[in-house]
Amino acid sequence: MKRARWRAVLVLPLLFLLGGCVERTAVLNPQGPVARMQYDLIMWSVGFMLFIIVVVFTLFAVFLIRYREKPENAGYEPPDEEGNTLLEVVWTAIPILIVAALAVPTVKATFALEKPPTEKVEPITIHVTAANWKWIFSYPEENIETVNYVHIPAGVPVKFKLTSVGPMNSFWVPELGGQKYAMDGMETELILQADKPGSYMGRSANFSGEKFAHMEFEVVAQTGDDFRKWVNEVKQTAPKLDEKKYTQILKPGLVGRMTFSNTHLEWIDHAKQNSHHADGKPMKNDDQSDEAMTNSHHGSVKSSMKTPHRSSH
Repeated sequence: MKRARWRAVLVLPLLFLLGGCVERTAVLNPQGPVARMQYDLIMWSVGFMLFIIVVVFTLFAVFLIRYREKPENAGYEPPDEEGNTLLEVVWTAIPILIVAALAVPTVKATFALEKPPTEKVEPITIHVTAANWKWIFSYPEENIETVNYVHIPAGVPVKFKLTSVGPMNSFWVPELGGQKYAMDGMETELILQADKPGSYMGRSANFSGEKFAHMEFEVVAQTGDDFRKWVNEVKQTAPKLDEKKYTQILKPGLVGRMTFSNTHLEWIDHAKQNSHHADGKPMKNDDQSDEAMTNSHHGSVKSSMKTPHRSSH
């Protein structure tokens, strides 16, 4: 029994040291200014909390040893005390200071991450539509669209405008930054940036059904010239996307990578415009067609397709 204990004492530190040989997790391998800021925040929080743990356990050991029962004070009972105002103030103030030390940097970082990392470079905009179980990326400025992969220029902030068709999802590229939710009928924004060209894997961080584990996508960061070449190549060689094909893509299931030389945003925007009179006043509900109503938000499809999406959960 003693021999087994000694083995455990020797093996556990060895396993801890060998853990450094394992490939670093994506969250702890920041490849952009957003991820780096979040990494620094994580390290500060972990380090500060470890410091608190060390102090608490040290004090625990000191009091346990110093004030333990001894033969010379066996049976000793301390006198009743009404309270110590100074000590009560101290142990009330300490938790407040701890919370403040963790909250202030977190709040500052949260607000800072809602803005592009740099004002010198204009961000590009990419619309992201999550569906069961794929990711659709639309480039409104370049007028192209991809499925399950996205190209971005390195060193340039990217403003991802997130929405969903059906279930709520969570857009997450661990090496570039934290996640943000994509919700049906709503639009959220997430700004990310890659420092250098490379391939970074993204996924959904919110459980959304049977094929959730396979809901992955690749972020390909390229130099500015390579990104422009890729855009021009897509415009010249990729097929056009129509509403019928887009409806098929949205059906629950897995699909491979796809590339199109236009986006579904054009008929979504057209549906929005058709839902108003020429004078700019909204149409009454009895005057709106079912198709215009179901297409009035980004990423929606015809009402005939919405039932299967909802019934799949």
